[in-house]
Amino acid sequence: MAINVYFVRHGQTYLNLYNRMQGWADGPLTPKGQEDAKRVGRALAPIQFDYVFCSDLARTVSTTRFLLAEHPGNNPEPITEPAFREEFFGYFEGEDGQHFADFLGGPEGYHSFAEMVAGWGPDKLKDKIAAADNYGTAEDHVAFWKRVDKGFDRLRALPDGSEVLVVSHGATIRSIVQRYSDAYDPGDSPRNGSITKLTLDKNNTTVDFYNKLELPE
Repeated sequence: MAINVYFVRHGQTYLNLYNRMQGWADGPLTPKGQEDAKRVGRALAPIQFDYVFCSDLARTVSTTRFLLAEHPGNNPEPITEPAFREEFFGYFEGEDGQHFADFLGGPEGYHSFAEMVAGWGPDKLKDKIAAADNYGTAEDHVAFWKRVDKGFDRLRALPDGSEVLVVSHGATIRSIVQRYSDAYDPGDSPRNGSITKLTLDKNNTTVDFYNKLELPE
């Protein structure tokens, strides 16, 4: 037996639209973001969820609400879980994304977040961001995984055969996928309202698919 976990990235926010760094900082969903959430709720219609989790940030809570309103199942009440928050960018929260990429990655020829992730990998990028934060508040990869692993411990404790929805964030989902699979381009960020499926058993984590707008046939 195993636990099926469907990770969904929240819908588009205004900070996404304006290409701003958005970790623990929070922007409201745009109209497109609300539609992202509704669409993925319909896309997940074949799955009856036994448990629904979302990070405790407002954009994931809102996404979960819109998603479940469009999902035909008799779904359980969502549980907020801070372990599934986005990576914390510390001093760089709200920074212009292009400016930040030029600042941090430019000296090594990287001029976008995707290029930095592809070149350094998610964990090395976390460490570089943390090292550049003079306030010492940004998460390095050790702090990030200490937090996220608590969420995975909670998932693994669920009954065998559970169908689980987790509404989370782009960098978090990408980091999880890169940790457990080398089959995906690290520079490929999950789209707003995309679905990524993992299968968990007692000892293994398998990435079944990544960054899909519909369930694969």
